[in-house]
Amino acid sequence: MISKFLLGFLILTASSAAFAATDSTAVDKNAMASAVPAAHAKTATGQTLKQMGRNFWDEFLDKKKHEKHVDTATGDPFSQYDLTWLNGNDRRKNGSPFAGKYFTPIVMVDVNYTASGAHPIDNTVVGSTALARNNEVELSLASLGGEFNYDNVRAKIQLQIGTRSTIVPRNDASWTRGGYNLQDAYRYVSEAYGGYHFNAMHGINVDAGIFMSYVGLFSYYGCENWTYQPSYTSDNTPWFFNGVRIQMFPSMKYKQEIWIINGWQTYGKFNNMPGLGSQSTWSPTERTRFISNNYFGTDVANNPKCFRFHSDNSFLYRYYNNPGSKKVSKGAISITGDVGWQDGGGLGGFGVFAQGPQSNFLSWMFYNNLWFGKDHFSWCTGGGMIHNPGRYLVLAPTGQADPNTNIQTGSTIGQFPYNLNPGSPFDAWDISTSLSWMPNDFITVTLQVIHRQAQEDYFAGPGGVTSPNGYEGTPVIPGWAPNLVKQETRAIVALMIRL
Repeated sequence: MISKFLLGFLILTASSAAFAATDSTAVDKNAMASAVPAAHAKTATGQTLKQMGRNFWDEFLDKKKHEKHVDTATGDPFSQYDLTWLNGNDRRKNGSPFAGKYFTPIVMVDVNYTASGAHPIDNTVVGSTALARNNEVELSLASLGGEFNYDNVRAKIQLQIGTRSTIVPRNDASWTRGGYNLQDAYRYVSEAYGGYHFNAMHGINVDAGIFMSYVGLFSYYGCENWTYQPSYTSDNTPWFFNGVRIQMFPSMKYKQEIWIINGWQTYGKFNNMPGLGSQSTWSPTERTRFISNNYFGTDVANNPKCFRFHSDNSFLYRYYNNPGSKKVSKGAISITGDVGWQDGGGLGGFGVFAQGPQSNFLSWMFYNNLWFGKDHFSWCTGGGMIHNPGRYLVLAPTGQADPNTNIQTGSTIGQFPYNLNPGSPFDAWDISTSLSWMPNDFITVTLQVIHRQAQEDYFAGPGGVTSPNGYEGTPVIPGWAPNLVKQETRAIVALMIRL
């Protein structure tokens, strides 16, 4: 069975690599070479302290060498294009204003306020990694770090605090295997890796540590996305990987990544086999991008014969571009479709290789974004669907509905655990619309209205999921249970800053 899966994985990786086009565009293969510092300006007699300070600051940042900043942490050579329109991509046209020769600092702040039409008594949001609390000003993410580059040696460290440092790690149970509490050790790190840039092809980067996965198209950082709360395809797939990443650039239009990782958004490994994955990115023109992510691993605890496969594929197209227009200045679409399954070890996937309870994943999402007012405003509409029998990628409810294991007692955290048994159905859809204001490249204010609906009880209802009065520690009385409902409509206001 292993050979069949590995063969399928290699075929998909090879077929996605066929997107690579021959490109004769010249490029400096030493992407990490140190720039020559500008000469010191001679200080004239009587020069003001203000002018002296400006000269020092300009030279410290080496601005002449960084008018057009390229993200050297990823080594992405698509610098011949303006890709600020892409969903899940840095939208700053000139990169960081603080970019230096050897270090570029990165500061991000993401604050939101969300109101659910169900008004849960405990203010808890269910089924999201972007949101945690209703009817409260929530610091979702405060991130500080930067990129280091010197003599082909590269590193990136991005620390995080806020509710995301709790929401995302709770979906990884691998830390319960063994000691040293990996969940607490890593939760305040969103990205941290070091590596080396090789001057081959159009560049090869080899990095080790924690890095972003981008499976599901949307970025972990909300300031890079067209809208705030993504559809299930993105929110229910990994935000990070822990392991080794190899990036290869055969041309200026194509990137191929190989991943050797601990698992599917896991700090550790559930079994002995590492997770294997790849990403193929092809931009034949500035207005078109194809992305294919593929993964294969064993991610069910104590079940090394259960194999997980996942294929995530996106197409982005900018169909209109007139950035100087005070009316509609840009228009683009993004389409993403995913298919995956777990097979073996008692699970049947789609029933192709083995019989057993269904454990598979089908989903899609579509978004259309219109920019107007010289790209200072945007209007995004879209949504998607998910089909996930076995619920192995469903974001489980929290509180008394939490099915995760309490390591102190060995039982579930919640007294009424959400059913994650093999074969359990989960089908849901969502639709949303949002308006964003972007006065400059460094701040975004987004208002989003989203409706989500499932065939099974899933979202937090008026009674919440914590206790009869909504507070932790209140005894659960007979007759009370977490109040899960089939639908929710909410409004979100978010302020995002990136420098």
